[in-house]
Amino acid sequence: MRSGSPVLRWSPFQREHGNRAYLCIILRQRHRRATVKLHQYNGRPERDLNRRAHLLSEKKAYMSIPVLEAVALACERDWRLLFEHLDLRLAAGDMVQISGPNGSGKTSLLRLLSGLMQPTSGDVLLDGKPLSEQRSELAHNLLWIGHAAGIKDLLTPVENLSWLCALHQSVASADIWQALEAVGLRGFEDVPCHTLSAGQKRRVALARLYLPGPALWMLDEPFTALDKQGVAQLEAHLAEHCDNGGTVVLTTHHTLSRTPAGYRDLDLGQWAV
Repeated sequence: MRSGSPVLRWSPFQREHGNRAYLCIILRQRHRRATVKLHQYNGRPERDLNRRAHLLSEKKAYMSIPVLEAVALACERDWRLLFEHLDLRLAAGDMVQISGPNGSGKTSLLRLLSGLMQPTSGDVLLDGKPLSEQRSELAHNLLWIGHAAGIKDLLTPVENLSWLCALHQSVASADIWQALEAVGLRGFEDVPCHTLSAGQKRRVALARLYLPGPALWMLDEPFTALDKQGVAQLEAHLAEHCDNGGTVVLTTHHTLSRTPAGYRDLDLGQWAV
């Protein structure tokens, strides 16, 4: 044996059962350790995978609970019945696109769901209770952006957002500036809104979607006046909001190219009288 060569020592198991059996035991142990590492989830070993399945089950159950529910809704406008017997359940993760021809009642339905109108018949339920009994709760849990931008021309984008956000909760000035940058209005934060184009005014209103606030969004024609880049960005943001457990109801004639798993289309033409 050369000087410095390692000395090979046999364990009692090797002497009794042979080196090949000993090697098989070692390989099985290594495989077991590798399997545990392979099935780790957030730093937890495989034995905790049942816990993960339980948490996923709870999340699925939560996302199936209706956030808002419409039961047998009917809407009449100018002595004309637009729709009746309309049922709708909105849960976390849902996106409902209200479609239909002009005058079919798309905006009217959105206003009914937001508590801005009273139905001719039927009920809108929030957490299983009539909306008419808990308007204050809905006001704190719903974000409405109408067909008009809803901003004051004499105020700057920062001032408009500060005022609008105060309806729900105050936000930091830095968050407002960051939201305006997210919608492509960097450099326009402190200019009066009457100097902005129609598309830029729409972006000011949509910047509210990038700020802390309610998870339930009601949007009436949100793509109005946006360019192609703005449309694609808004589609992605709405889908991401739903994927994160938010809820979106919108009216639009625009065909969405990106939708979340909970997307569905509600064609009011099917409910017309």
